[in-house]
Formats: sequence, structure tokens, C-alpha cells
Amino acid sequence: MILKVDSDIALRELELNDAADIFKTINKEREYLGTWLPFVAYTKELKDTECFVSSVVNVPVEKLEHTFTIRKQNEFIGLIGLKDTNVLNKKTEIGYWLSEKEQGKGIMTKSVKELCNFAFTKLQMNRIQIKCAVGNTPSKNIPKRLGFKLEGVEREGELLTGNTFTDLEIYSKLKND
Repeated sequence: MILKVDSDIALRELELNDAADIFKTINKEREYLGTWLPFVAYTKELKDTECFVSSVVNVPVEKLEHTFTIRKQNEFIGLIGLKDTNVLNKKTEIGYWLSEKEQGKGIMTKSVKELCNFAFTKLQMNRIQIKCAVGNTPSKNIPKRLGFKLEGVEREGELLTGNTFTDLEIYSKLKND
């Protein structure tokens, strides 16, 4: 499945053959991405990324969490996806990361907006949330720009690299917002 964001950007559902591109980006931008993404420290070789991709792609349909590669002119630049989806209560969470060289161009804001449209219309979700580390200003500006409401702070909600906990701001958007 492909979700068209604009003339240059598309979200393409994750495939097994995406592992090499993902690992290459993580490995090249380890310091930058590792600041806010704890999994970077545990992604030491291609096999680690292959295991992650396989765990996402090879799940039963009823447990599918839609994960997409972000592509600019068909080149891999990041990941975005749904997680912790609760079908019964029609709610989900969006997680995302983007290559450093593509930051500040509005790509992630447009990608999150498109994924929200998909979740609200195709998946019939009622609530979407995004959690962002308190100090990660570029990440938390995305839900703010898209009209998400700040609900509060999850104290020490994520363990970062270096065994340091960080607080997470929780933003939500309802289908009716």
C-alpha cells in the first residue's frame, strides 16, 4: 500500500527488502538519531534491522500495525507508523523518525497528517496520540502544528540511551477535532 503525501513524498508500507536502507540510515546517523530513539543503541548490525522488519511484516492480519517507509522521490528517508492500536476502543498512537538531512522541510508534518487521514477514514479510529520527549522540540512541534491537544506529561515515560529517563508529552487528536 502507498499513501501519496505530495508530488515528491510517499508513504509505502514496510517490506522485508527495506531493512538494508533502514539500517544504512540508522548506522550513518547513529549519533543524531540515538539522541531520542533508544532502539538505535541496540541496532548494531543489519540482522537487527532485518529482525525488526520481519516482526512487523510477518504478523497475523488481526495484529497488523501499519508501518510505512517515508520516501522522497522513491528514496528512503524515514519511518512512520501506528503502534499500540486498540481496535475495540478505536485508538492508536503514531511514531516516526526522519533522516537528519530531511529535517525542517515539512516532510514529517505532511506525513503525519496523511497517516492521520488514513487512520481516521480507512481504519475508523476515533483517537490518535503522539508521545514526544519533553526536550525534543522538532518532534513535538508536529502534533502542535496539526491541531493535536496536549493532554499532559508522562513522567519518566521513556528510557533513553545512557540509562536516562525522559518525560513524554502526550498529544491527542480525535476524529471530530
